[in-house]
Amino acid sequence: MMAGSFHAAFPMGDPSRVGEARRHAALLAAECAFDDVAAGRLALVVTELATNLVRHAQAGRMWLSMRRERREVEVLAVDAGPGMHDVERSLGDGFSTAGTPGTGLGAVRRLADSFDVHSARSQGTLVLARVRAAGDAPAGAACVGAVSLAAPGELVCGDGWGFALDGPRAAVLVVDGLGHGPDAAEAAAVALESFSEDPFTAPRDLLERLHQSLRRTRGAAVMVLHCDADAGTVRSAGAGNVVARLVSGISDRSILCQHGTAGLKIRSPDETVTPWPDHALLVVCTDGIETRWKAEVLVPVLGHDPAIAAGLLARDHCRGRDDATVAVLRRKD
Repeated sequence: MMAGSFHAAFPMGDPSRVGEARRHAALLAAECAFDDVAAGRLALVVTELATNLVRHAQAGRMWLSMRRERREVEVLAVDAGPGMHDVERSLGDGFSTAGTPGTGLGAVRRLADSFDVHSARSQGTLVLARVRAAGDAPAGAACVGAVSLAAPGELVCGDGWGFALDGPRAAVLVVDGLGHGPDAAEAAAVALESFSEDPFTAPRDLLERLHQSLRRTRGAAVMVLHCDADAGTVRSAGAGNVVARLVSGISDRSILCQHGTAGLKIRSPDETVTPWPDHALLVVCTDGIETRWKAEVLVPVLGHDPAIAAGLLARDHCRGRDDATVAVLRRKD
């Protein structure tokens, strides 16, 4: 079971924000019980990536989150340009466009337990680095990633997401508490707790259970999906403005929720079965993300860590006035 905390966002408009991001990363390291060595690796990763954003990027931002159950901190550095001319060359030691020693990205790749990067000329760059306390991430038949951002001015996020992985099966929940702020965050937490009790309950039954659990809250939009890599299917049920899409280089299929708000009023839950094409990403978004993004934007990142795809959509298609979440799942190669 993997339940996500939201990403704290740090705009990198001036050098003072580097220290701010590093201090927040230290708090996350303590939450994950990092030892001094792991905490030091994380501090260096954050410092190098944040400094790169200040020196080189346009509209640079750093997003920090943790996965407590994996004792892992995730760092996403995103920007709107200018992009790298040659990614592999930029990762090599000694290459610099600013007169520095040119060891930053190479050092980050060596220090991180997971690392990935995507860059497009004039569009920008996303760099992902995860640092874990110890050991490898649990194995499974699917790779998962998510980005969740609080509404502007809020200290908590009213969205939530969770993945449960069991061999070829995966269960996904994305929830959007009504409105935003602490009450919405409470609704999301209740939904995630109920989901974690038995995530592989049939989606229509799980939606009904979530509906009952959320009655003591302000309610939420929710979507539950069960993915079976062996059968090549996605079974789903949901209520409200959470939308899923299955996107590959040759296909794009939407999976919609029924009307209603879990915890307030929904009709008898329906369950949908959708074919899961080979190499297709399952992308689930709350309504803080624009719905009409083009499937082609994800084609260059189909083979990347799913968090790169989630970060790309959050960077380029966040509405900027509400909580926003993108959760992505793909089969392992």
